[in-house]
Amino acid sequence: MIDWNRIEAADCAVPTDLPTDALVGELSHALADPDPLVRDGAACTVLATWIERGVVDRPRRLALGDEMAARFGHPEVQARTFAPLVLDMIVAQGDVRPAWVDAFARWYPAEQDLRGHDEKLGWLHAAAHGADLLARLGCHPEVDPVRMLELAAARLTAPTDHVFDQLEDDRLARAIGRVLTRTDLGERAATAWLEPVAARYGADRITVPVPAGLTNCLRTLRLLYIMADRGVRPNSESAPQAIHHREAVKAGVADVLDRIVKR
Repeated sequence: MIDWNRIEAADCAVPTDLPTDALVGELSHALADPDPLVRDGAACTVLATWIERGVVDRPRRLALGDEMAARFGHPEVQARTFAPLVLDMIVAQGDVRPAWVDAFARWYPAEQDLRGHDEKLGWLHAAAHGADLLARLGCHPEVDPVRMLELAAARLTAPTDHVFDQLEDDRLARAIGRVLTRTDLGERAATAWLEPVAARYGADRITVPVPAGLTNCLRTLRLLYIMADRGVRPNSESAPQAIHHREAVKAGVADVLDRIVKR
C-alpha cells in the first residue's frame, strides 16, 4: 500500500517506482475510502497538489473526471460526497465536460444524506462539497450560470429532514454569490432562480418545529443578502468581488425572505 503521508511530507514528490496511471488510480480509490484518515488526509492533499502542478495531465484529468461523474451513483455516501471535491480540483484547471455537469446536476438536489460529519466516516459534507463545485462550474465560461443558479434553488427546495449543521448554508450562499459575479448574467436571470424558492416556502404557514428545509433556506438567503451588499470572496485571501445586478439581487432575496417570514 502506498504511504501517502510519506509522499505528502516530501512536498508531494512523485514516486519513481510506479507509473503515474497507477498512482492516480490509487489516489482515486483512496478518496472513496470509508476511513476518513485515508480519504480526507494526505491522499487528498497529494491529489490536489499533483493536479495543480500538472503531474496529473489533461488526459488523466479528463479520465479522472469521468470516473468522478460516475461516482455520483456510488452506493456509499463518502464516495458520492467526495466526487465533487475531486471534480472541483479538475475544473479549477479549466477542464469540464457536459457529462460531468449533467451527472452533478442529477446528484446534488437528490442526495439525501446531508450530514456534515459522521463519527465513523468523518467529513461527508454533501451540501458543502456540492456547493463548492457548483460555484466552480458556475464561474466556468463553458457552463451556463443560469443552470447553476437553478440547481442551487433545487437543492434549497429539495425535501429534507436534516438541518445544515456544519456551515453548509454558508458554503451554499457563497457559491450562489460567486455565480452571481458573472458579468454575462442578465438582471432577470440573476433573480429568476428565486421564484421556485418563494413558491416552495412562501405559501405555507410556518409550523413548529420549523421544517429543516425552510431553516436551511432562510439561513442561506440571509447570508446571500449580506454578500450581495458587501461582495463575495472567491477565497479567504481574496478581496470581495461585487455581485452583478447587486440591487436587484438584494431586492429579490429580501422579497423572498419577507414573503416567507410573513406566513
